[in-house]
Formats: sequence, C-alpha cells, structure tokens
Amino acid sequence: MIAAAARKVEELFDVLRIDHQNDHNTRETPQRVAKMFVEEILQGRYTAPPKITEFDNARSYDQLIVTGPIELRSMCAHHLMPIYGHAYIGILPAADGKIIGLSKYDRIVDHFASRLQIQEELVKQIGDYVVDMTKPRGLAVRISAVHMCKTQRGVRSSRRSRMVNTCFWGELATSPEHKSEFLQECIALERGSPE
Repeated sequence: MIAAAARKVEELFDVLRIDHQNDHNTRETPQRVAKMFVEEILQGRYTAPPKITEFDNARSYDQLIVTGPIELRSMCAHHLMPIYGHAYIGILPAADGKIIGLSKYDRIVDHFASRLQIQEELVKQIGDYVVDMTKPRGLAVRISAVHMCKTQRGVRSSRRSRMVNTCFWGELATSPEHKSEFLQECIALERGSPE
C-alpha cells in the first residue's frame, strides 16, 4: 500500500511540476508522505480499535468522571488539512458495571481521529465505541478543535477560531444537572491546561 501510494504522490508532484527526482528537498517526499498517511494519519482505518482494560467497579462508584483535555490530532476529510485540539469525555459508570483504564480514553480518541474526519462524526464515533464497550449509565464527548482548512486557506481565520461540539448518551443526555456538571468540568479542565 505504501509503495502504491508513493507512486501516486509522485504522479501528483509531476502534475504540480514539483521536482521529486533532482531537488534535494523533495527527492524522497513521496515515500515519506505515503508512509505518513498509512502508518500515522490514516492508521485508524487500517487497525482495530484499542483493547479495553476493564476493572470491576468494586466500590459501586456512580458519580461523574471527566477526563481531559485529551490531545486530538486528525485530518479534515474535505481538504486534507490538519485538525488539532482537545477532547473531553464524561462517564457516569453503572454501580454494578465496569470501569476502564483511564489511558484507554486517550487511545480511543487517537484511534478514531487517525483517519480522514469531520468533527461532527468524530464525537459520535468515540462515544458510540465507549458506550458499546462499557455500557455506562451516561456518557458525553466534547471536542474543541482548530481546523486548518479554515485557518490556512479560504477565509484564513485566526488560529484561535475553534469548533466545539458535544454528544451525550444515556443519563448525560437526559439529566440537565449531569449535563451542566460535565460542561463545567470541561471548562475547569480547559482553564487548567497549558496552551
């Protein structure tokens, strides 16, 4: 796949009149780009989601858990430009259910972000996977991200311009109190994180 993709990048460079044979800066760029797409940027298309380590909820903990900011790096499906920002995940565990290892949330975000994406679908993919795997009483996923297709081209807006969207499942969707608590925790975590 990498070799075939590299040949296509070479063809694109030829069309764009970029010398990938003699210019020392771009000589091996098609191979690097192909490898980057397959092994990094689009890795989530070619690998299984991360395995989830479950722990018994031994003390029947049933209050809101919020984790974040989780670093998010993805690629816009419309313009092949980077998307970067943070994700926040809120979990209302079932008292008689399971709790998963905290680092798994980061791995789940990374997995679903590692493909061509639009942010509106990314929050749902992350949340649907966590809900399917853990069956919590409630779940929320919030993403706040910069889209370089907006900051580097077109309108060329400020890098401070972000898109924020949130999806809710279960009790986090139906309880205004839980929803408000989740959003307040996201704000607190965001304020406490360095840029």
